[in-house]
Amino acid sequence: MTLKFSALLCLVLLISPIHLNAQKKSALLPMPNSVAYKDGESFMLKNITSISIGSKDLNPSAEALQKIIENRLGKEIPVVTGKKSDITLTIDKALKGDEHYILDITDKKIAIKGATPKAVFRGVMTLDQLLMNDLGMNKDGAVTAVKIDDSPRFGYRALMLDPARNFLPVDDVKRFIDQMAKYKFNVLQLHLSDDQGWRLKLDKHPELSSPQAYSKDDIRDIVNYAADRYIDVVPELDIPGHTAAFLSVYPDLGCVHKKDEKIEVGTTVNRMLCAANPEVYSLFEDVIAEVASLFPYEYIHLGGDEAAIPENWAKCDSCLALMQQLGYDSPSQLMIPFFDKMLGFVRQNGKKPILWCELNNIYPPADKYLFPYPEDITLVTWRARLTPTCIELTGKSGFPLIMAPGEYTYFDYPQLKGDLPEFNNWGMPVTTLKQSYEFDPGYGLPAKDQAHITGVMGTLWGEAIKDINRVTYMAFPRSLALAEAGWTQMENRGWDSFKERMYPNLYDLMLNGVSFRVPFEIVEP
Repeated sequence: MTLKFSALLCLVLLISPIHLNAQKKSALLPMPNSVAYKDGESFMLKNITSISIGSKDLNPSAEALQKIIENRLGKEIPVVTGKKSDITLTIDKALKGDEHYILDITDKKIAIKGATPKAVFRGVMTLDQLLMNDLGMNKDGAVTAVKIDDSPRFGYRALMLDPARNFLPVDDVKRFIDQMAKYKFNVLQLHLSDDQGWRLKLDKHPELSSPQAYSKDDIRDIVNYAADRYIDVVPELDIPGHTAAFLSVYPDLGCVHKKDEKIEVGTTVNRMLCAANPEVYSLFEDVIAEVASLFPYEYIHLGGDEAAIPENWAKCDSCLALMQQLGYDSPSQLMIPFFDKMLGFVRQNGKKPILWCELNNIYPPADKYLFPYPEDITLVTWRARLTPTCIELTGKSGFPLIMAPGEYTYFDYPQLKGDLPEFNNWGMPVTTLKQSYEFDPGYGLPAKDQAHITGVMGTLWGEAIKDINRVTYMAFPRSLALAEAGWTQMENRGWDSFKERMYPNLYDLMLNGVSFRVPFEIVEP
């Protein structure tokens, strides 16, 4: 890194004291959608005797709150069920929306109620930010009385890790999940296969896995750890392109004219599965069945992006013969039978498919999909400057759309001119913190024209991200901006407010040993 940790420490210590006392709500991030402070009231945390839960399904939230109180106050607080207490966690089914919670702090108690256990957990994370701020401002353990009534703008708020390019150990993935939970992200996408590696060990095809790969027990560990924090995990296997690592093991499953070309994993790119080879589908039927059994969430992502069709299917005798047989006039139409089969395997295992949205041009102008997507698809928009077209097309098609436009949410891009990454930088555009914050997932459209948008995703592609410290350096603070874009209604957002609320959170990240980039360029003298 260009800044050593000691330099980060100095910078954050310089910045944070100026802003910690700026406003009562200075640590709330993402900003809740309704905040009402009670002037002159506060709750004394030193008087806490226990945490009461209304039912056992609130144990994960209670345990999280126990750790928060121990971390913030140095006190160990017991959890009791169905008894009166200073802090109560309860389910209120009258609340609408499965993440809707109400946090009510008076001078006598702290109460969090939510529509579901998940909602209560989100309220606990909000309480942690109140403690972060108020306990940083006084030494007597007082937290300001407030009522927060909150629910998210979007139900799908994701970050993506890419262990396919550079492997991330299980403990590092868990460390990242911890930070996601704090900021109310609820989906982790794991990009498990690409040209550089196949990172999942499978029973039926053990030869596929790269030297560093997750065992089934590793995946279960990650999934369970995330579930305890109400985060779902989406597996991504990228096909039919991005398959050099796969084809290094099964060269006969690539296009026939490429069969004798040597594949060097980590160097070779632009190879594709052969659309006309029945063995491709037989093998992936096994693969998808095993993947579906490992990941309980309802979605599986099968890529579908950046397929080098002109170099592969357009020159493959078998693919060209299939194209003629089906009466197609373009090799890209072979995506239709290819994904008809592959997505069929997804469905037969009780899952729903996600693909990256590809259009008939990789730059504007574009006016239609690369190929006709099936009715049950969820698409992810990602290519810079093509998102407005993706929104329009998916709206007309009735497809759910996840927003991950490169100009706002590609967090592997540099945060400032001359900043990291210093290797494998192919001329990446700069995505500043302010630019990320300006992201409106609805693109300012009328409500009816953005109703099919289900959420947001920030991507951390791994070509230039070698370890978890680099992951978090690239993710933070831009992921904080995305957290607010996904959770907070536009009328409750503001750049100046965000900056003030960000500083204590950066300070807290530092205290917890999480690397991040200090956004010195936004600090006004």
